[in-house]
Amino acid sequence: MKIKEIIVVEGRDDTDAIKKSVDAITIETHGYGITKATWGLIEKAYNEKGIIVFTDPDHAGEQIRRRIMEKFPDAKEAFLDRRAAAKDGDVGIENAAPEDIRRALEKARCSVEKGGEAFTMDDMMTAGLVGQADSSQKRDKLGKTLGIGYGNGKIFLQRLNKFGVSRAEFERALQEI
Repeated sequence: MKIKEIIVVEGRDDTDAIKKSVDAITIETHGYGITKATWGLIEKAYNEKGIIVFTDPDHAGEQIRRRIMEKFPDAKEAFLDRRAAAKDGDVGIENAAPEDIRRALEKARCSVEKGGEAFTMDDMMTAGLVGQADSSQKRDKLGKTLGIGYGNGKIFLQRLNKFGVSRAEFERALQEI
């Protein structure tokens, strides 16, 4: 599988895992302290080929993702399930199986601009994604199925709307889980 966009990852081990999974070029942020030179590389890639932000499913990865997305709001985002990225207490893309990495990249999405929000917190409650003992697990499974990653109720709702998940796609994914 060849990826046309440049994939932005956190480190060298992530690059190694991606290269074992797909044919792609990566840019490494080397953690949160992204240098001016690296920002320049990311900007060039964003403007010329497009980028996919693919950071670890942990707090640091989400912070890095947020910083990149602030500067490059039309970038695609790929999300890896936390369990798929975990090994011996460590969480990172480098721990994931090639098929999990390919699946995450196949489901990469970019933000869509549209008027109004398609989903509300009432929709989340009706679907059992908030307010129930198993809501967290349901959001985890649904996020994996939709390719939008895991988030608390508020973050998950934002992602449903940000990535333009259709009502039909949402209903199909709910049936799957």
